[in-house]
Amino acid sequence: MNHQSKLPNLETTIFSVMSALAHKHKAINLSQGFPDFKGDQKLIDLVSANMSAGYNYYAPMPGVFKLREAIAKKYDALYSSSYHPENEITVTAGATQAIYTAITAFIRPGDEVIVFRPAYDCYIPSIELNGGKAISIQLHKPMYKIDWNEVASAINNNTKMIIINTPHNPSGTVFSEDDMLQLQKLTNNTNIIVLSDEVYEHIIFDSEKHQSVCLFASLKSRSFITASFGKTFHNTGWKIGYCCAPKSLMDEFVKVHQFNVFSVNHPIQLALADYLEEPNHYLELSGFFQQKRDLFLNLIKGSRFTFKPSKGTYFQALDYSNISEENDYDLAIKLTKENGIASIPISVFNKDKLDEKMLRFCFAKTNDTLKRGAEILCNI
Repeated sequence: MNHQSKLPNLETTIFSVMSALAHKHKAINLSQGFPDFKGDQKLIDLVSANMSAGYNYYAPMPGVFKLREAIAKKYDALYSSSYHPENEITVTAGATQAIYTAITAFIRPGDEVIVFRPAYDCYIPSIELNGGKAISIQLHKPMYKIDWNEVASAINNNTKMIIINTPHNPSGTVFSEDDMLQLQKLTNNTNIIVLSDEVYEHIIFDSEKHQSVCLFASLKSRSFITASFGKTFHNTGWKIGYCCAPKSLMDEFVKVHQFNVFSVNHPIQLALADYLEEPNHYLELSGFFQQKRDLFLNLIKGSRFTFKPSKGTYFQALDYSNISEENDYDLAIKLTKENGIASIPISVFNKDKLDEKMLRFCFAKTNDTLKRGAEILCNI
């Protein structure tokens, strides 16, 4: 049987490659973004209690209303921003599904979507599967700052969407208020939709403030926010997140959501609704992860790697220009096989696989794991 691939140039995701390699060579896995420590037992017990209580049937298609109410209360408390739980919040099977669904709901063949590179690897395949064209704007180390004049030049009548990600994976940088105002100015009086990937909103450091699109009235009116409970509460395998948007956008989102997922894990939704009643469960995360970032960076300060401390996410980008001339992909493979530590080469997220001699390491690990990993890095 003959068929033509819809994604002919797509390779196996780097996360699968590096995690498999780490497992094979028994390397310390600082590549994929998942914690190697247990989530809060209280949340796990809440899930178990809801399973035992019989909530093992389909949840309502847009999500359990109690959880959507809890999400709405969170946005009101944190950002003084209102999303109606009935028709402006949808619970999703993780943020990746929310991103795919938002793109699928609006992108048609010929539409252009502006993407800032390095970019999380689900964005561009989702655009291309829907016949859209990704317009990549490359950001550069060490600051990964956006040139908004370059963005303005990239916008034309075919521009349907702009995807942003703050705090930013893989660079660990964050958008400033000025960045958001520039974006708002560029999209005013247009039909451009903004897709704001905010999965690391609660992991931000050094007294920085998370600049959510919902803080800017004009941006909010044209934006989707995607978020992740798995990343927030150290249970990435549960694959549960949510999406917020004005009703006019969410109406279209739900049309796709109801047929590619329909509904999300019922007992976990009920557990999260109860768990969110205590705001410190997410408000204390920045301090928790900043301690891990600071420990990791202090441990490697004697190494030959150079870095700008991550401002958000649980990733740290390290520059190895003083160590090797090898391309980052080959070096990442070599370090995994020969040195016993796995990372992610940032070139895989860049336009045309631009190699700036940068590797990404995850510090969402136990202190023991970070100490063992740092010891290896200091001997490279």
